[in-house]
Amino acid sequence: MSKVTLKVLTDEDIRQIHNTSLQLLQEVGIEVEYEPAVEVLKEAGMRVEGRRVFFDPAYVEKKVAEAPHDFTLYARDPKHNVHIGGDDVAYVPGYGAPFVIDAGGNRRPSTWEDYMNLLKLAHMCEEMDLSGGMLVEPNDLDDRTRYLDALYAHIRYSTKCLMGSSYGADGARDTVELLAPVFGGKDAIKEKPVVITLINTISPLKLDARQTGALMEYAKWKQAMVIASLVMAGSTGPATLAGALAVQNAEVLAGITLAQTVNPGTPVVYGSASSITDMRTGSVSIANAEAALLTASTAQLARFYGIPCRAGGGLTDSKTVDGQAGYESALMLMSPVTAGVNFILHTAGILQYWLCMSYEKFIMDAEIAGVIRRFKRSIDVNENTLALDVIKKVGPGGHFLTQIHTKRNHKTEMRKPVLSDRQSYEGWSKEKLTTEQQAARVWKKMLAEYEDPGLDEALQKHLQEYIEARKREITK
Repeated sequence: MSKVTLKVLTDEDIRQIHNTSLQLLQEVGIEVEYEPAVEVLKEAGMRVEGRRVFFDPAYVEKKVAEAPHDFTLYARDPKHNVHIGGDDVAYVPGYGAPFVIDAGGNRRPSTWEDYMNLLKLAHMCEEMDLSGGMLVEPNDLDDRTRYLDALYAHIRYSTKCLMGSSYGADGARDTVELLAPVFGGKDAIKEKPVVITLINTISPLKLDARQTGALMEYAKWKQAMVIASLVMAGSTGPATLAGALAVQNAEVLAGITLAQTVNPGTPVVYGSASSITDMRTGSVSIANAEAALLTASTAQLARFYGIPCRAGGGLTDSKTVDGQAGYESALMLMSPVTAGVNFILHTAGILQYWLCMSYEKFIMDAEIAGVIRRFKRSIDVNENTLALDVIKKVGPGGHFLTQIHTKRNHKTEMRKPVLSDRQSYEGWSKEKLTTEQQAARVWKKMLAEYEDPGLDEALQKHLQEYIEARKREITK
């Protein structure tokens, strides 16, 4: 268990936020744009006025308590199964960027080639626990159907856990239809979650039709979801962080309540991407002290409800791979890991507040994530690690380089960097590579060494036939 725990709220703070959120749910309500969800909640006894649903506080608390404290997400290769919850943290790549920043600092629309490259990097990268979801938006594919190609690529070219489509109920159904034959059929996946999907609320206090339709479909099959709020303090939420947390909490509790109403025991993750609005420009900022505080607070709220948590990431407002990108990403990864967040989306690659991905930054963020994971593990103190016998043996003025104890322990005690340069100045000066240049070498080497994990040919054929049929149906 980690000994490193960041707390920014007192127990009384949490109680006040919780009570305020329940009051918002009861007195202000949530605008629900998906009629089947309105009907389900109405049948459960919630007061409804048009599309506004007013939640009974006791019912919310009852339903939230039905969500699992933790769960295992199952991968095509069991060695990549991921435990979500407890003291564990899962790193997940960047998600959904419509642009790529190249090594020259130029911005261009992301493509299918970028998508496949990033998928292979996520599969190869030891620090990434999932292969991810919509790693970038492939702008050269039909935007109505590219989620199908993206899902198939994850299934076909990686054996890690993946994220599903939230493109409405249809996107969720397609995700289930594609994954069920890989994992033994629909009855089998009801017993174990094989996909996790990001379901976003609309701040303040709305659930839109597309995301809510996906939520209900995944709940039907008991597949895992990250139900996340994105409150921007000062624009889509109060300027005060406590007020922003109250709105965030109300939205997430509403989503969790709906999921548990559809199917009690559905695995959910309490999610937050909340941050602040830059009041000078009116623009979004996703990497700042306030966002770090909201992230740590989110972890505490999730623990209060006894469910896993998502927040943070390798986030930056910078438009290029520079010092700002480095220090902001380090802050926005350090705060969630040390606060006990379990699922970190956007761990690697993000630039310009979710709009851009960078290959070089993907590698740099993975290095930061690895360092912080080691920091979280803290220091083991026992007879072996105290090393009394070897200290006696070496004695004053000696060295430990050739000791068996050193050979046995250094690999587990000391993380070996993939990117960071630890040469002498003389060694470094032979090429004088910047971190960005070194990162470019690393990702190109990783892509060159990627090995196709393979997939049964009959299964490939079945999945491709399903996708082609769905594409014809969607585009007709």
